[in-house]
Amino acid sequence: MAVTADKVPTRRFGRTEIQMPVFSCGGMRYQQSWKDCAPEEIEADRQRTLADAIAQSLDYGINHIETARGYGTSEWQLGRVLPNYPREQLIVQTKIGPKDSADEFLEVFETSMQNLQLEYVDLLGVHGINTDALLEKTVRPDGMWTAIEELQRTQRIRRVGFSTHGPTNVIVSAIETGLFDYVNVHWYYVNPFTWPAIEAARCQDMGVFIISPNDKGGRLYEPSEKMTTLCAPLTPMQFNDQYCLRHPEVHTLSLGAAQASDFAEHVEGVEHVAQHPEWLAQAEERVWAALLETHGPEWMNLWHRGLPDWEDVPGHVNVFEILRLWTYATALDLTAWAKMRYNLLGQGDHWFPGQNAVDFNEKALDGLLKDHPFRQRIPAVLREAHAAFFEAPVERESRGG
Repeated sequence: MAVTADKVPTRRFGRTEIQMPVFSCGGMRYQQSWKDCAPEEIEADRQRTLADAIAQSLDYGINHIETARGYGTSEWQLGRVLPNYPREQLIVQTKIGPKDSADEFLEVFETSMQNLQLEYVDLLGVHGINTDALLEKTVRPDGMWTAIEELQRTQRIRRVGFSTHGPTNVIVSAIETGLFDYVNVHWYYVNPFTWPAIEAARCQDMGVFIISPNDKGGRLYEPSEKMTTLCAPLTPMQFNDQYCLRHPEVHTLSLGAAQASDFAEHVEGVEHVAQHPEWLAQAEERVWAALLETHGPEWMNLWHRGLPDWEDVPGHVNVFEILRLWTYATALDLTAWAKMRYNLLGQGDHWFPGQNAVDFNEKALDGLLKDHPFRQRIPAVLREAHAAFFEAPVERESRGG
């Protein structure tokens, strides 16, 4: 099968020099299982769903197929589809978490390649450089990095990057090593705070891939009525896509398609904004006005400044993350998204660190907030957020692998 369509525009993916479609086909929703299973356990209809999604993706010109060893059956299922297409027309990326040794990394890499049934990957991401310790484990010269360098020398890995759910300072530290060609990072309308990392990536001429803007960026595939109204005539997903892509520093957005039909809305959004650029500006103005109406300009401009790191808060309450969820969810009716994220606190290890606000030492927190303009208000907001969002702890399905 040939890849012939070019409906989606491309951007230079930094120093990789790859012409990257502005959307990527992320492989974490169309697979059958989050856990590996025997080939005979793969259901025929689930395999057809994945195959149809890949075919539709490629028909739109979305030829960057992105997966990970930690995405359960995703690699194996892709390995029964990708060899049907000309290899030179595909951009294939998988991801492997930091390992303790070169041998351990090589063993996992070989598993990925056997699953994918490929001789090489265009992009290999170190999956989940979320802490300084994981960064050090990745790049130390006597560890897994020696295996990565050898695989690059033999062209089995063409370019190396990393994915991250970590704080901005860790992301910038990883970028400034100069070792990575691209970064998979969270940045979108409801999480603009990692922008310094994207600026650092631009300075290193790195490719920038935005992780899960439709799910982690507001669960916009199930939008609230309010968000739908604010963004119209764009859909909330189209608004978020184009908000990200209006920045030339951003090169591609992950679309975690669950089925072939999931691509159309995004592709149509590109066409809409190309023909009506005012729609994006008008939607952004309305969304910002809703935030200001709910919280006021002082809160929107200052709430996130000078907050203590979760490690420094007694009980490890992740004050910043809770306030972020509360700020956007209450103004934009993104309650389902806030609940999904809030109930991961305490369950996500370094992927989503810190604890929820079920219990916190208000006196100790007051001391940490002594210079914050909303010092007196924040405890009440934390209690309100917990009452609104807490349901039951949710274990994160995807792991670093």
